[in-house]
Amino acid sequence: MRIRAALAVAATAGTVAVVAAAPAQATEYSSALKIKGVQYDAPGRDSNSCTKGNTKNEYLTIKNYSRSTINLKGYVVKDATGNRFTFRSNHYLEHGDYVNLRGGRGTDSDAKNVVYRQNCNFIWNNDKDTIYLYKPSGARADVHSYTKSRDDRDGNGYITYHG
Repeated sequence: MRIRAALAVAATAGTVAVVAAAPAQATEYSSALKIKGVQYDAPGRDSNSCTKGNTKNEYLTIKNYSRSTINLKGYVVKDATGNRFTFRSNHYLEHGDYVNLRGGRGTDSDAKNVVYRQNCNFIWNNDKDTIYLYKPSGARADVHSYTKSRDDRDGNGYITYHG
């Protein structure tokens, strides 16, 4: 009788421990803003020339999966080596809306869902990298790592994360 009771308590405690551990794993994706996808390898031959280059064709798509409008001001995007971009201006995403954060120089537009990094250097590596999205508070909103050979099966330089 004691052995069965001890096993039942242990089994119950194990179940509780598993349930308690589940939210900790999910916390990195608790944000309403998520990385929808990345064009990490711009089509064509890479050139970071501001006038003739193709850095505008490298972009990160961030989508609002919440039911409310979110202002991107203060959000930070980083790569594995610490290259970073901070959204310094108000840019509002309504429910289901997205923004493409593009390299190169250009005019930000809510209507065209685009923000430019105002930097003609590429940020994402063509072979592998990690993409971090941080809230204005500094808390992690989302993170994804990729390798070209593992994640880009069709070889088009684009990877989708959240549909």
